[in-house]
Parts: sequence; C-alpha cells; structure tokens
Amino acid sequence: MRNPNSLKQEFLKKWIKGLQICSATKKKMSIMERKKAIKLSADIAMASTRKSTIYWSHALMKNASKDDTNKIIIKNILGSNDDNNNNFNKASMGIYNSMSQNGIIRSKKIIKKSCKISRRARKNISPSIIAKKMVEKRTKVLKSLVPGGEYMDDASLIKETLDYIISLRVQVDVMRHLANNASCEINDPKTNL
Repeated sequence: MRNPNSLKQEFLKKWIKGLQICSATKKKMSIMERKKAIKLSADIAMASTRKSTIYWSHALMKNASKDDTNKIIIKNILGSNDDNNNNFNKASMGIYNSMSQNGIIRSKKIIKKSCKISRRARKNISPSIIAKKMVEKRTKVLKSLVPGGEYMDDASLIKETLDYIISLRVQVDVMRHLANNASCEINDPKTNL
C-alpha cells in the first residue's frame, strides 16, 4: 500500500492543477459553478491518483467525461501523454463491458429468484431470511454510494469500498489542512506558512 503522505501530495498537486484549469476556462463563476468546479477537480484528482485497476476511479472519470469541458480538464490533469489517456479509456471500457454483461445475467437470476420467493407462503419467514434481506438492502445502498458499484459483485464491492474510503479520507485531510492554513493566514497575515 502506498504511503498516505505521497498520496496526499499527489492528490493536492492534481487538485490544484484542476482548480487552476477550471478558473482559467471561466473567469466569473457563480457560487454553484465554483462548487461544481471544486468537486469536479477533486473527483478527477482523487480518481487519477489511484491504480488503473480500481473500478470506482474509472466510474468517476467516465461520469466526469460526459461533458466536453470536463474532458479538457481531465486531459490536462492526467497529462498530455495520449498513451496514458488511451490506456485508461481502453481499460475502463473493457471493465464496463464485462461488468455490464455479467450484471445483466446476474440481475435476471435475481429477478427469477425474487419471483419464486414472492409466490411462496410468507407465513414461515425465518430469521435467516430476514437477515439475508437486510444484507441485500444494505449491499444495494452501498452499491449506490460507490462510483461504479452497481456493476460489481459483492467481493469486489467490499474491496472497492475500502479503497474508496481511503481516497475520500485523503481528500478530506488535504482539504481540511488547506482550509486550516487559509484561516490561519486570514487571521494573522504576518505569519508565513
């Protein structure tokens, strides 16, 4: 596993680069546009710091690249190396194609099983069935929280969720540190950080 400090440094560099690109594309932004730019650049920076085998980072990049202006920001953050961008895009397309095909087959099986359960008498519901349904509901919620989670199986979902939590924690730490330094500078402008 990577050193958290190097991950934080890489995230900070890419996030600041993304913010600079966003501010250069549009000079006067409303509050909502600024919020969107901050979130977009943070998401892209966070996803680009992860390994290319991580599904949620591909899902974030894919969602962000739906808009043409976002594609420019993504390209600049990832660097001008077209080979890296092509490899990232090819890998993410292959992952999504295989995951969506498996997801369709899996969802058909789930629908068939749920129809069979609903036909049975509901009088004899055991605690194990209730527990299983609770796990299924919580898994469904987790899949909606992790980018690309709807295409993952349960084992991959756990691994991806852990990695996503680590990345979110890094993002929060960097942003909190930056906000603390900015507030110290505003309160006491004579001190140099």
